[in-house]
Amino acid sequence: MSDLDYDIETLAVRSGIVRSQFNEHSEAMFLTSSFVFKNAAQAAARFKGEEPGMIYARFTNPTVNMLETRLAALEGAERCVAFSSGMAAILATVMGLMKTGEHVVASRSIFGSTVQLFSNILGRFGIETTYVSPTDPEDWRRALKPNTKLFFVESPSNPLTEVSDIGALSAIARQAGAWLAVDNCFCSPALQRPLALGADIVIHSATKYLDGQGRVLGGAVLGSKELMEGVYTFLRTAGPTLSAFNAWVILKGLETLSIRMEAHSRSALELARWLESHPGVERVFYPGLSSHPQHELAMEQQKTGGGIVAFEVKGGQEAAWRVVDGCKLLSITANLGDAKSTITHPSSTTHSRMTAEQRGFAGIGDGLVRVAVGLESVRDIQNDLARGLNA
Repeated sequence: MSDLDYDIETLAVRSGIVRSQFNEHSEAMFLTSSFVFKNAAQAAARFKGEEPGMIYARFTNPTVNMLETRLAALEGAERCVAFSSGMAAILATVMGLMKTGEHVVASRSIFGSTVQLFSNILGRFGIETTYVSPTDPEDWRRALKPNTKLFFVESPSNPLTEVSDIGALSAIARQAGAWLAVDNCFCSPALQRPLALGADIVIHSATKYLDGQGRVLGGAVLGSKELMEGVYTFLRTAGPTLSAFNAWVILKGLETLSIRMEAHSRSALELARWLESHPGVERVFYPGLSSHPQHELAMEQQKTGGGIVAFEVKGGQEAAWRVVDGCKLLSITANLGDAKSTITHPSSTTHSRMTAEQRGFAGIGDGLVRVAVGLESVRDIQNDLARGLNA
């Protein structure tokens, strides 16, 4: 049977396994920097690409390849290229597919480090970025230039969980001869498959839900074989390599991805409803709530609302910090996608390198708090947040 015959829960456990001569049941971890050839002719054939096989661990490793195969099956992609982190994956996408003088249209509601990469680093090399509304497709059309090559969006966005119409953006990008890349970090393929919705490229910080327990860093880029060849060439040359150990950890994390995402989403929805009713909360941002501006679209594109809840606390930064500092259970850390619930104040952490004007443009206020709902009892999470909210 092909991978197309299995459900995503089965693919997350079974796809991509390649066994050694020992026929091990669990995926093997290959900790080696290089691979030995039978003779000079085989070495030459491997380096020329005339014979498949392992060469050097900067760009070929059996454990990493298993992860790439499995994640490609989950996303419905022809090929996956794994990287050392999510930011390395974004960098490789641009460096592998674009050149000086070309233009990116990006959502204004993206991760702070992604803004820094586009504006301050890639900008120095002559790649210009225009930031637009994540929820208004016409804003993207207006931003088009003759040299536009890439649309980049997070959906849902970090931290406001804004949802973009992936199909509409795809149509605009294709008409302009550009590619649409979707950062699928918040949903994972268990909840959303952007390629099936029209995207050309899917990007992951595997550090988050794909691992699921906050253990290792990793990233991935997925798409057609043709597009991924440029991304792979950048990996082979520049070396932002995912280690075999990290690949093995993420492989094991994928086995429980579907059941974890269901549990995260269930608790997040309950927490979001509770926060909406709390007098100390100005507004709650969660796609699973009917009050969310893109709720209907989210429920069309996503299986559930996901595990991230953001909320605006009455009283600005002072009140927001009081909520954060009042937590005894939730971990005060900027990471997300962990079995342990985490809490952060975006404007002073994840998005602090943006200017106040940029944060205002993205809608990130000083009273905003983001919670990545873990696998603890939702009642305990509520009680932990209540300490600061009730103060």
